[in-house]
Amino acid sequence: MTRTSGNLTADETSRFADLEDLRIHYHDTGARTAAAAARPPLVLLHGGGPGASGWSNFSQNVAGLAQYFRVLVVDQPGYGKSDKPVVKDGVWTFNARVLDALLESLDIPQVHLVGNSLGGGTSLKLALDFPDRVDRLVLMGPAGGALNLFSADPSEGLKVLFSFYAPPGPSIDRMKNLIEVMTYESKTVPPEVLEDRFAAATTAEAMDYATRLYQAFGPDGDGLPEELWRDVDRIQHKTLLVWGRDDRVLPLDGAFFLLKRMPDARLHVFPRCGHWAQLEHRDEFNRLTVNFLASS
Repeated sequence: MTRTSGNLTADETSRFADLEDLRIHYHDTGARTAAAAARPPLVLLHGGGPGASGWSNFSQNVAGLAQYFRVLVVDQPGYGKSDKPVVKDGVWTFNARVLDALLESLDIPQVHLVGNSLGGGTSLKLALDFPDRVDRLVLMGPAGGALNLFSADPSEGLKVLFSFYAPPGPSIDRMKNLIEVMTYESKTVPPEVLEDRFAAATTAEAMDYATRLYQAFGPDGDGLPEELWRDVDRIQHKTLLVWGRDDRVLPLDGAFFLLKRMPDARLHVFPRCGHWAQLEHRDEFNRLTVNFLASS
């Protein structure tokens, strides 16, 4: 049985699923008690920054959440140890279709979703295209789901993200700058995250995928490939919006757009918090998530 407390490691929870046309990596852990079995499993979906992966985004949260749920930490296509395909349609349409296929392969009919940034966009798209797959949503600064009402677009943080691979190329200083703009206080980020994410971001496959993705999303590309904000009013699922008051990537005013448009949304704002609420306010984030998802 997988351990549900203590120091869960990436290696002991690592799994692969061979789908029809690509291989997806994920971590599988968590409670197998009767109470947990009565709840949908919890899927954690990471953001789209350079070097991101499921484990790098959520490793500090897994043990706490795994006491209450079966937890699947997925490397979305293009990230971590998952395949890095050429995406010819919208990235969220593609990612949602892959996630649906992954859940089908694991014989999981329905899940709760925690989606950060890019993963928030995937969560929204899964709820739109495969509504029966989703029970409840926790969305942390979901990309594509809102319009900036008062803030500049692209934001300060997105400019830093989109420029990571620009000439003369990625560097450790650019990764430091990225982590600083993602957080309220970068000292909250464990030191090893800097080197691990830089190493992951600078493999040949990761650079090829990310530069293609950022060209589509960035200010010099064709704009956002999918405007999810146009359809969020159709999402009937019970939703918790989580935002950092000081988010410089997807600013707080986007939260109020979603709060107005989504029929069953509520909002929690963390003070002294950037784009990574799950890291900067780990324990409170875990309690908030468990209380929201486990309540009847």
